[in-house]
Amino acid sequence: MTGISPDRLSALLESETARFTDTHPRSRELHARAQESLVGGVPMQWMVEWAGAFPVFAREARGVRITDVDGNEYLDFCLGDTGAMFGHSPEPVAAALAEQARRGFTYMLPTEDSIRVAEILAERFGLPFWQVAMTATDANRFVLRLARELTGRPKILVFEGCYHGTVDETIATVRNGVVMSRDGNIGPQVDPGETTRVVEFNDLEALDRALAEGDVACVLAEPAMTNHAGIVLPDPGYHEGLRETTRRHGVLLIIDETHTISSGPGGYTAAHGLRPDMLTMGKPLAGGVPVAVYGMSRDVAEKVRERTALPHCAVAGIGGTLTANALALHAMRVNLEEVMTADNYARMIPLAERLADGVRGAIAARGLPWYVTQIGARIEYRFQPSPPRNGTEALEGVDHKLDRLIHLYFLNRGILVTPFHNMLLISPETTAEDVDRHTAIFTECAGALTGLAA
Repeated sequence: MTGISPDRLSALLESETARFTDTHPRSRELHARAQESLVGGVPMQWMVEWAGAFPVFAREARGVRITDVDGNEYLDFCLGDTGAMFGHSPEPVAAALAEQARRGFTYMLPTEDSIRVAEILAERFGLPFWQVAMTATDANRFVLRLARELTGRPKILVFEGCYHGTVDETIATVRNGVVMSRDGNIGPQVDPGETTRVVEFNDLEALDRALAEGDVACVLAEPAMTNHAGIVLPDPGYHEGLRETTRRHGVLLIIDETHTISSGPGGYTAAHGLRPDMLTMGKPLAGGVPVAVYGMSRDVAEKVRERTALPHCAVAGIGGTLTANALALHAMRVNLEEVMTADNYARMIPLAERLADGVRGAIAARGLPWYVTQIGARIEYRFQPSPPRNGTEALEGVDHKLDRLIHLYFLNRGILVTPFHNMLLISPETTAEDVDRHTAIFTECAGALTGLAA
């Protein structure tokens, strides 16, 4: 289906792996040393998913450049898988962190920064009330708890192939009509069949049938699927149908903007006029400092306040001692005011279009059955003939071996692409020359895979 000879792919993968090993001796040494103290030789297991015989160990990063311990420099289109979407160590955020560090990191007290952050978020996303979390996973976990509390219903609904962080209820799939834990889900606390309903994205009839059971508290959805299944765009009219169906069944609609914030300062929600009851977001909000937020409508906020602003709710499964700490709130305020701006998006999105057009040209020139998708400053190319409409179609089209070769080919030529899929991000620090460098290497790689020169 990919249009690539398996033998040619295997030969290229072997040669590129050897090249990687030769040019990363210090990373290889550190990985070997780490086997004695870190499980799998890395501080988080997903770090072994990078292409190559072992992980690259980073030394420093600034803007869209990362330097590893061997002195190799990389043009970064991964950007922390959105965490550094506006570049590594944006100067206003770096200065804000240094300033706040002298005033204290965490107080367990609110600050004026928290008010300003909430005001900015309300203006951008159209939801008037906000709370702070540490990560997008936490934000999603908290809103699911609140939705069950407010509705008195036990279940949630997510879409096949979704990703909302490490939230137990969302790591679910359907097989032969039965909801079960997704392959690779480690030690789930509860069988997701008891907590979750799963339907395909873009299928309003299936959504309607699932909600008609009357036991679903909320639908948790990315406005366009990303991450685990790659980018899957909504059909025309899908969001209008999603909103109407959830309202008709008395179900809260929660939009997860953590990746689709690439759409603009108000995310996909503002860009397309969505009207969720609640919204979650994390990753790039504080320039890479861990923080997340969740917003809610006035009606939802009033009900939340009734149930949580009580003495016995001081510990209710929501929050944490370091949540909403002064350091993160100050960084987020400055990042929202000076970095996540409309002007920066106006630079980023046209460059993303330039990158997408360059890749499409290289694909067309070789007659490859591949496609390109874009959401604002985020681009993805996939090695299947046409864009999928749901998570199942997307996951069925994955070629892990070809993905690995593409990532390794770029890595060996000084470019980082998000390791779990073929997504690239454009930051305010990215230049037209950077984009064209990617296009040149992609074209070179396509030629090597097909045997057709540029």
